[in-house]
Amino acid sequence: MKYLNIASGPQNVSALIQGCMRMPALSKEEAAKVIRTAYDCGINFFDHANCYGAGEAEVRFAEAFPLTGLRREDIFIQSKCGICPERQEFDWTKENILSSVDGILGRLGTDHLDTLLLHRPDLLFDPEEVAEAFDQLEKAGKVRWFGVSNLMPMQIQLLKKFVKQPLIIDQVQLSLEQSQLIDQPLYMNNKTTDMSLDRDGSALDFCRINDITVQAWSPLQIGMFGGTFIDNDDYPELNKVLGEIAEREGVSKAAVAIAWILRHPAKMQAIIGSMSPEHIKDACDSTRVQLSHHDWYALYLASGKFLP
Repeated sequence: MKYLNIASGPQNVSALIQGCMRMPALSKEEAAKVIRTAYDCGINFFDHANCYGAGEAEVRFAEAFPLTGLRREDIFIQSKCGICPERQEFDWTKENILSSVDGILGRLGTDHLDTLLLHRPDLLFDPEEVAEAFDQLEKAGKVRWFGVSNLMPMQIQLLKKFVKQPLIIDQVQLSLEQSQLIDQPLYMNNKTTDMSLDRDGSALDFCRINDITVQAWSPLQIGMFGGTFIDNDDYPELNKVLGEIAEREGVSKAAVAIAWILRHPAKMQAIIGSMSPEHIKDACDSTRVQLSHHDWYALYLASGKFLP
């Protein structure tokens, strides 16, 4: 496993994060096996959100954790708030942030979160309210560090004007198939392709300039809910190149696809969401894959991109 030191944040965190969104489907014994497998493979960072399973992901994690033999101080726990599906809205009001964190802590059975992320932008957010909520959470010892998820640079900049705590993370989608976070600079000023469109305000460069760690979600995903591109007949060239490198490195195709993200000099973390211990082990092999500059481009081009 590779480990990172997040600027102004936690140190020695794993490059891979175990996502817990699918944990409600497991028994507490199965969930404990997932947590322990991830930890034994070197993952010490676990990602939640209060909307995952309407809170049931956090409940199952808390039920399972005592069965793992691990201590709270052995791991980093992150959760997110702001998505309110029961109300069909996003809500970053002070009241909602504070009540959400209390609910998260209660469901997880812990007295603090290592990191709290604001989950997708509330179009009506008041940065001064957010700042007040963060101050109160920090003062009470309920949250150690703060960040955001799926936020544009100018929204982060607006928050930074009022929030005194460093915003240390932006969690965004990135995979070989969903690589728009990386694509646009390559095609800048090119009217022949819509890959020249700036869809995120240069979020990756902004995060690198401002020492914000990017966490890549759905690293094997097609679109948002399109399944995986691994061994998908619609991506023959990509799977061919993934297979060649996987055979060379003695790992799975999935490990190579995740290694492509980790190879980027932005020093990103990648979130894996599998609840299969074997798939978790496969994904963790990504941190020992050695991709050359040429390998990285070969995978990028095989995913359907082209050099202008």
